[in-house]
Amino acid sequence: MKRLRKYVLCIFVLLGYQFAAVCPLTEKEILLQFKGNILSDPYKSLSSWDSSKSLCQDFNGVSCNSAGNVYKILLWNTSLGGILSPALSGLKSLRILSFFGNKFSGNIPTEYGEIDTLWKMNFSSNSLSGDIPDFIGKLSNIRYLDLSRNGFSGEIPSALFTNCFNNKFISLSRNNLSGSIPVTIGKCFNLLGVDFSFNNLSGGLPPQICDISGLVYFSVSNNGLAGPVEEQISRCKSLEFLDLASNRFTGSAPFDVLQFSNLTYFNVSSNEFVGMIPKVESCSQRLEILGASSNELSAEIPGSIAKCSGLKVLDLGYNMLNGSISVNILDLKRLLVIRLGSNLISGTIPTEFGSIELLQVLDLHNLSLVGEIPDEISNCRFLLELDVSGNALQGNIPSKLYNMSYLVILDLHQNSLNGSIPSVLGNMSNLQLIDLSENLLSGQIPLLWNLLNLTHFNLSYNNLSGVIPSSSTIQQFGASAFSHNPGLCGAPLTSCSRNDTIPTTGKSKLLSVSAIVAIVAAAVILIGVGMVTIFNRRARRWRSDEVTVVEESTPMGSADSDVIVGKLVLFSKTLPSKYADWEAGTKALLDKESLIGGGSIGTVYKTKFEGGILIAVKKLETLGRIRNQDEFEQEIGRLGNLRHPNLVSFQGYYWSSRMQLVLSDFISNGNLYDNLYGLNHPSTSTSIGNHVLNWSRRYHIALGIAKALAYLHHDCKPPILHLNIKSANILLDENFKAKLSDFGLVKFLPLLNNGGITKFHNAVGYIAPELAQSWKLSEKCDVYSFGVVVLELVTSKKPVEYHQNEVVILCEYVRRLIESGNVSDCLDRSLHGFVENELIQVMKLGLFCTSEMPSRRPSMSEAVQILESVRLGLDS
Repeated sequence: MKRLRKYVLCIFVLLGYQFAAVCPLTEKEILLQFKGNILSDPYKSLSSWDSSKSLCQDFNGVSCNSAGNVYKILLWNTSLGGILSPALSGLKSLRILSFFGNKFSGNIPTEYGEIDTLWKMNFSSNSLSGDIPDFIGKLSNIRYLDLSRNGFSGEIPSALFTNCFNNKFISLSRNNLSGSIPVTIGKCFNLLGVDFSFNNLSGGLPPQICDISGLVYFSVSNNGLAGPVEEQISRCKSLEFLDLASNRFTGSAPFDVLQFSNLTYFNVSSNEFVGMIPKVESCSQRLEILGASSNELSAEIPGSIAKCSGLKVLDLGYNMLNGSISVNILDLKRLLVIRLGSNLISGTIPTEFGSIELLQVLDLHNLSLVGEIPDEISNCRFLLELDVSGNALQGNIPSKLYNMSYLVILDLHQNSLNGSIPSVLGNMSNLQLIDLSENLLSGQIPLLWNLLNLTHFNLSYNNLSGVIPSSSTIQQFGASAFSHNPGLCGAPLTSCSRNDTIPTTGKSKLLSVSAIVAIVAAAVILIGVGMVTIFNRRARRWRSDEVTVVEESTPMGSADSDVIVGKLVLFSKTLPSKYADWEAGTKALLDKESLIGGGSIGTVYKTKFEGGILIAVKKLETLGRIRNQDEFEQEIGRLGNLRHPNLVSFQGYYWSSRMQLVLSDFISNGNLYDNLYGLNHPSTSTSIGNHVLNWSRRYHIALGIAKALAYLHHDCKPPILHLNIKSANILLDENFKAKLSDFGLVKFLPLLNNGGITKFHNAVGYIAPELAQSWKLSEKCDVYSFGVVVLELVTSKKPVEYHQNEVVILCEYVRRLIESGNVSDCLDRSLHGFVENELIQVMKLGLFCTSEMPSRRPSMSEAVQILESVRLGLDS
C-alpha cells in the first residue's frame, strides 16, 4: 500500500512538473512578481499594475507590440525602491528596459542575461552595486547600455565587449569602477558613444579606442588615467565630443583634433599636458567649447585660434601661457566665456573686448596686465562676471559700469586703481560679489542701498575716508571689509568725531519711487528692444549653420550618416514604437520645411509621426548653457509628469551633446497673439481675427490660463514658476481652449544668472517691475504677466505700442482711462454679445494683477475665484 501511495505521489509530482512546463507564467504574472519586489512606490506609479486590468492598455510604463507581447518597460524618475526581479527574464519579446531615476538596490539579476531580445538597458541613477555583470556582454542585440550613477565597483569586465557588434552607446559614468579600460573595447566597431567619466580608472588610454572609426562621443573625465594620448586620439576623426579633463595625461595635448569637421566640444583641462598650443591650420566651424585650463601649457596663445569661429567658451586659465592677448582672438564674436586667468600674459586689456556683445564671463585674474580698464568693456551689456584682479591696472574704475546691469561678480582687487568708487555701483542690483580691496581708491563710500543680493563685499586696504554708510547691505560684512582705510570711521569700525563728514542724501541726489519705477520701466523696454535687435541679427547670421546641422543629420542606421549622438525618449504610448528607440536621428524630428515659429526659448517645428500623429518639436536655444544631461533629463521628466487640461503636455525629449529638443502636443489653432491681432488671417483685417475671438472665448481663455497657473503655483511641489507668460505662449486648440506652453523651461534659457534671469526681455510689457529692478523671482511675477494678458483680451491692444511720439504701456493706459472716468474707452468695441459690466470686472482683475507692489496682487487661485465669480451669464 505504501508503495502504491509513493507511486501515485510520484505521478502527481511528475504531472505537476509537466503542467508547469506547459503553462509558464503569463506576462501579466511576471510583471506582478516584479511589483511584489517593490518596497516603496511614493508616487503610486505601479497602482495601475493590477490583475484585473489590461496589461497592454492599463499598466503604467508598459508597451506591447502588435502581437500583444510586452516589448518596452519604461519606469523612470518614479523613485521606486526595492530589488530587481529576475522574473523579467521571462518576457521573451522585451526590447527596452528603462529604470532611470529610481532607487533600486542590489545586483542586476543574472537571469537578465537570458533576455537576448534586449536592445536597450537603462538602469542609470539608481543604487545598484556589485560588479558590472559579465553576462551583459552576451546580449548581442544590445544597442544602448546605461549603468551610470550607481554604486558599481570593481573593474570594467573585458567580457562586456566580446559580443558588442550592435552596441551604439555605453555609459558607466559616476560609479566606483577601478582598473584599466579593456583593450577589447576596440572590437565594438559600431560604437558611437562611450562615457566612463567620474570613476577611479587608471592606466593609459588603449590605442584600440580609435579602431572604432565612427566614434563621435568619448568622455573619460575625472578618473586617474595617465600617459600620452595625442597619438591615440588623433585617429578618431569622427569625434564630436571629447572630454579628457581631470586625469593625469601627459605629453602634448591632442590639439590636432580641433580640425575634425564635426567637433563641437573639446576639454583637456586639469591634466599634465605640456608644450605650446600649435598654430591652428583649420578648425571645426561647429566647435563651441574649448577647454585646456590647469595644465602646463606655455608660449603665446596663437591668434589663429580665431579660425574656430563658432567658439562660445574659451578656457585656457591656470597655465604658463605668455605674451599679450591677441586681438585676433577677439574676432570670435560668439564668445560667451573667456577665461585666461593665472597665466604669464602681459600687456593691456584690448578695447576690442567691447565688441563681443554677448560676452557673459571675462576672467583675466592674476596676469601681468597694465594700463587702465577700458571703458569699452561696458559695451558687454550681458556680462555676468568681470574678474581682472591680481594685475597692475591703474586709473579709475569705469563710470559706465552701469551698462552691465546683469553683472553678478565684480572682482578688481589687488591692482593700483585710484579715484573714487563710482556711485553707479549702487544701482547694479544683481551684484553678489564686490571686491575692490588692495587698491589706491580714495574718497567716500557711496550709498549702496540697492545691493540686496550681496554675499561678498570687500573694500579693505585702500585710502577711503569719511563715514561708512549705515546700509545693512554692507554693514553685515563686518570690520574686515573696511579695514586698513585710515580715513574711514563709523560702524563697524571706530566711532566718528564731530569733524568727520557724513555722506549727504540731499534732495538733488534722491528720486521718488515713482520716478525710479518709470526709469526702470523705460530701461526694460530699451533693453528688450536692444536684445531683440541683437538676437535677431545673430539669428540671421547663424541660421545657415543651424540649418546645415539639421540637413546633414540622418537616422543613425544610415551607412553614410553624419550623426549627433543623442537619446530620444518618448513619454506617450500612443506614439509609434519605431520612434521610441534612442537611435532616431534629428532628421526624424526636424524638417526645415516644417518650421512654424520661434521665440526666446527656441525654434519650433511641426513633425508628423507614423499614423498621422502631429508633434511640436522645440529646438532649445541654450547658448551652451545645458551641459548636464542628467539635470536636463530629470527636469524634463518632472515636467512630463504634469497633467492639466490647460497645459500643453510634454511628449518626450531628445538629448545630444550639441542639441536639445523638447517634444510636446501640437496645438492646431496657433497662439493667442496671432489670433488676437489677426496674424492667423493674413488675408483679412484684424477685426475678423477679433470676431473669431468672441467675448465668451476670451473669458474662457483667461479662466483656463488662470487655472493652469494656479496648478503650477499651488499643486506642484515644489511650485513651478513660468516667468515667460505672454500671449504668444498661450496656444489655442480647435475649440479655442487655451493651453499654456513653455512652462518650466526658463532654467534652460541662455543668459541665465544665479537669480534666474534670462533673455526673455523681448517679452517687453509683460515683465513685473520687481523683476526689472531687483530680479527677485516669485509667483507674483507670473501674476503680473497674467494680468497683462487679461488686459490684452479685454482691449485687443498690445502690451507696448510704439507711436510716432510716444510709447504706450497697456496697464498704464488702462489705469489712466479708468482714473479719468473713461472706462468704456478701454474696451474692444469690435466684440459682440457681451455685458459691459462683465468686461469691466475682468479688466479690473487685470489691473489688480498688475499692481506695482507684489503684495497687492492676488494669488493665482484667488484670480480663478474672481473670474468664476463673474461667470454668471457669460455662457448664455
